Amino acid sequence: MPLRRILRMAPWQVRSRILAGVQRRVLPRVSEDQRLGMARRIVSLSHPPRLPLMRTAEAAVTMRVRTGRGWVTARRDPAASPAGVRRDNLDRVVAALDEAGIDWFRIPAKSLRTTAVAVLVTDRAATIRLLEALTTGTGLMDVVKPRKAKNRKTAEVLRVCWPVTDPNGSLVLATDVGCEIEFWAERDGVLAGPRPNPIADVIALDEPVVHASESAFGPFSSPHDVSAYRTKQIFTMPGPDRIAFPIDVVYTWVDGSDPSWQARKAAAQGTNAWLDTGSRLAHNSARYTSRDELRYSLRSLHCFAPWVNHIYLVTDDQVPDWLDTAQPGLTLVSHREIFGDTGRLPTFNSQAIESRLHRIPGLSEHFLYLNDDVFLGRPLSPDLFFTPGGLTRFFPSSAQVDSAPRRPDDPPADSAGKNNRELIRTAFGRVLTRKMMHTPHPSRLSIITEIEQRFTEYVTATAGHQFRHPEDIALLSSLQQYYAYLTGRAAPGTVAYMYADLANPATPFKLARLLRHRDLDTFCLNDTDSDEAVAVEQAALLGEFLPAYLPFASPYERDAGPPVRPQADRRAEIPSQSGGQAPTNTPVA
Repeated sequence: MPLRRILRMAPWQVRSRILAGVQRRVLPRVSEDQRLGMARRIVSLSHPPRLPLMRTAEAAVTMRVRTGRGWVTARRDPAASPAGVRRDNLDRVVAALDEAGIDWFRIPAKSLRTTAVAVLVTDRAATIRLLEALTTGTGLMDVVKPRKAKNRKTAEVLRVCWPVTDPNGSLVLATDVGCEIEFWAERDGVLAGPRPNPIADVIALDEPVVHASESAFGPFSSPHDVSAYRTKQIFTMPGPDRIAFPIDVVYTWVDGSDPSWQARKAAAQGTNAWLDTGSRLAHNSARYTSRDELRYSLRSLHCFAPWVNHIYLVTDDQVPDWLDTAQPGLTLVSHREIFGDTGRLPTFNSQAIESRLHRIPGLSEHFLYLNDDVFLGRPLSPDLFFTPGGLTRFFPSSAQVDSAPRRPDDPPADSAGKNNRELIRTAFGRVLTRKMMHTPHPSRLSIITEIEQRFTEYVTATAGHQFRHPEDIALLSSLQQYYAYLTGRAAPGTVAYMYADLANPATPFKLARLLRHRDLDTFCLNDTDSDEAVAVEQAALLGEFLPAYLPFASPYERDAGPPVRPQADRRAEIPSQSGGQAPTNTPVA
């Protein structure tokens, strides 16, 4: 059996110690040009151990998968999502309660990922019998409160779920997207819950019963979801921390392997005499390489941020061959639409493209700007990126902007940082010292428009450079953050984040840890200017890691397979009304 397979089957505690020893003792003895390849081969990012069921009809739609709680039976679905499975769990419970004649009302859950319904404590025994029957087979039921209690008969809160996994068992959606059942009791003329929730854990006995849309119960849902659930009127009143404005997403993308695009680039290089060996980083091939990162970045968005309002993909009239452009919620935008009669097309300058993104027709005031090598890592709330009052958050890096004056041999990113620093110094008398993390960049259309009007000369000049130029500014990835902060419209934020250079032999070890723990909000997998052999290893590394970390297809993929639905249990066929959403963090072993 290959070593990597043995490592993959070993418990994480054993595997992590072995990998640490390899990284520390073995790799330094390998020639530098072979380290990444060796690290990738030793670090197994392949599919986890699994036990197929016996060859029965059930085995076609289920799989035994090892998780943190042991082996579980999970339904296989190539296009599942945390929000979709979360909805299915909820719908199974409330449909069964309705059929049994047990009264219930939905309440907001404290956790981002779970749902919650309230049942009177007088119906506890009947509810427990119902849930035990409902979860027989592939379902799971746990006592949430009291913690570590094993006696369900006195439970104050229960959680049920029906695990779902991808066809290879890479990720299991289980208790972290379960439905929780709270038992509420009548006390002193009020109805009291067993634990706090975001709105109220004590309500009047005669609190009116109403129906409310999914968004009333928390942010982890589509803003276009109009399905309704029975609840009490007080739970329809949003708290002051609720984000109520739409948030769009903007991607920029290029396919550097397209022969037509390559011809346009070669022609443009011939007309930009200032390009020379010193400016190679402004036009090297690695900057334009597409390794299917966009597919997986969209998966991460669909999985972990179902609250996104609309996605705009900005390209030089290029379209990924796998992209379903007819999907609602996705709009392709040509460079010609946003440049109009400004700038200089065709452009191969990401900073020039950034300077025009606020001109996208129909773009919301609040939006996230992402490069395709940036990924969300786990289910997130929109307040990671914006405050309820509409301020943007920004994430300063520990890396500093070089304090020296701009030099001709500066990398393009450093030149732009120094130019941003000069604009901030001139406008506010402050010194810009820190770069920004390579995360999604929270942005506001009005602020970027204001910057364009205030620094017209610099924004216009950047838009006119076909390749990254020493005089460019970085409008969306740095300047807008400091400008908004110093004008009272942004605040520093905190984010669990990782930047990984794909050429670094330490990166496979970082990815193995991430695949195990899934504990980051966002991460960036950046490819550098490498020789052909290292570039092949980088592509292979991405080809192993991304499908394992983000195994569920998004609705934006034309080649996504249909969901696998069980036929034996009619209760499993309750349709999801969420329109499909995202993967959560039940890591496999």
